[in-house]
Amino acid sequence: MGSGEDNPGGTGGGVGGIVRGAVLKALVVFGGVLLIRRLRRSTTRWDHARAVADALSGEKFSREQARKDPGNYFNLRMLTCPATEMVDGSGVLYFEQAFWRAPEKPFRQRFYMVKPCPKEMKCDVELSSYAIRDVEEYKNFCDRRKDQRPQPEEVIADIAEHLTTIHLSRCERGKRCLYEGSTTPGGFPNSWSGAAYCTSDLSIHKNGEIHIWDKGFDDDGNQVWGTKAGPYEFKPAPKSNYDDMFSPLNFSAPLSLEKIESSYAIDDQ
Repeated sequence: MGSGEDNPGGTGGGVGGIVRGAVLKALVVFGGVLLIRRLRRSTTRWDHARAVADALSGEKFSREQARKDPGNYFNLRMLTCPATEMVDGSGVLYFEQAFWRAPEKPFRQRFYMVKPCPKEMKCDVELSSYAIRDVEEYKNFCDRRKDQRPQPEEVIADIAEHLTTIHLSRCERGKRCLYEGSTTPGGFPNSWSGAAYCTSDLSIHKNGEIHIWDKGFDDDGNQVWGTKAGPYEFKPAPKSNYDDMFSPLNFSAPLSLEKIESSYAIDDQ
């Protein structure tokens, strides 16, 4: 009798379990199909441009390099954010660099224009830098509220002379980077600190790091500014750490202008 009373409930539970299992399997299969379709979608040229713009944006520091090799690297803050968009869809980013202890006094300010490479070129993204007509007006642009910044139409009007262009390509499989590229072999004209031209190498890494190596050369090919040990490695801003308040980097002796100029271009227009 006991087994007879159990049979109806057991049969119903079994049928219900089978139905639920079938539904779950169907959902999993359907979800898998959607995922595969999404992954199979071809990435457009503009997708690459947006990915580079997103990777460049944000606050990043060279803090770790400064700790490990203070003779060659300073603790710099790199801050980038969207400024406007051109009629053709090209993204315009505002970019500035400053010493960590004086973020309100950037020594380098630029506009970056990000767009797909021309179809005839073997690259994915074209990243061009431009001077700014009135740099004072743009100091700490990204730190301000949007209603306190120059407006999009003003940004477009303030894009001045072209400085450099880097052509970025997707990194080969197995590399740590997502995109990498450099200026053309001959670089671009530059007259700062005795230079005749300058070159730039840039790589965007999967962990959010941006590696930048800017160098200036004279007519004989001798490097006259920029680091010689390797690129600056900017890592995404870490969360505030109590220990950072007492880091030796924050209480180091004042740096001489001569030392700063020899290792980094303060004004390389």
